[in-house]
Amino acid sequence: MRELVEFLARELVDDPDSVSVTESTDQRGVLLTVRVAPDDMGKVIGRGGRTAKAIRSVVRVAATRQGVSVHVDIAD
Repeated sequence: MRELVEFLARELVDDPDSVSVTESTDQRGVLLTVRVAPDDMGKVIGRGGRTAKAIRSVVRVAATRQGVSVHVDIAD
């Protein structure tokens, strides 16, 4: 899942080298935290959060197919 989120984020931003995705585990399952350059934050979140919601939806479907619970967080 980490590779999927990293790929999606890198394709959206102007500075793909600044994208980092960290993986941790909490009580809800796997938590993926996405960090991008401050100038690219709007591109990852999108107008009204639509892009972030789409990323979360794609990851949720892929995780469900593998039988795991994954949540995506976009860090400031």
